[in-house]
Amino acid sequence: MTQNTPQDNKALTLKLVVMTLAMFGFGFALVPLYSVFCEITGIRSAIVETDANQVIETPDIDREVTIEFVANRIVGAAWEFEPSVTKMKVHPGKLYSTTFFARNLLDRPITGLATPDIKPAAANKYFQKTECFCFTEQKFGASESRDMPVRFIIDPELPEHVDTVTLSYTFYSQTELASAAR
Repeated sequence: MTQNTPQDNKALTLKLVVMTLAMFGFGFALVPLYSVFCEITGIRSAIVETDANQVIETPDIDREVTIEFVANRIVGAAWEFEPSVTKMKVHPGKLYSTTFFARNLLDRPITGLATPDIKPAAANKYFQKTECFCFTEQKFGASESRDMPVRFIIDPELPEHVDTVTLSYTFYSQTELASAAR
């Protein structure tokens, strides 16, 4: 067995410091890299809030698209979660509103977060939410329930072959996930 010299220890320490700084820098680089990835794939328009005051409605009254609403939750989650309506016929270019209902089934406060999914993928960049409960954490008191709003507009440039769009949310309990991770 060879013995490490002080020079070996200094070299190892320097390598570890450089690696730590590189990982730290990579963590900061992930934010702009993620933004570029979302722009390329069209995911960005599905998850980025649009200013409702800047929406200019240009309805295409000759075209109708069916929007399906789906609510998912983790099996065993302490939530009741469902869309107020499961289907809606809309005209591209017109602003619409709906709600999703959620109820905390626990006798203690809980925090949740919803993640959206839009299908087909070709509709991602044409489905724009101006208001959504998915933009922020949802804090519920013990046994609290409420309707959570979603306002959206379908861009009239939505490809003609897309006549049905599904907006699906999975509602996660951040409180339960944090407890399970411990």
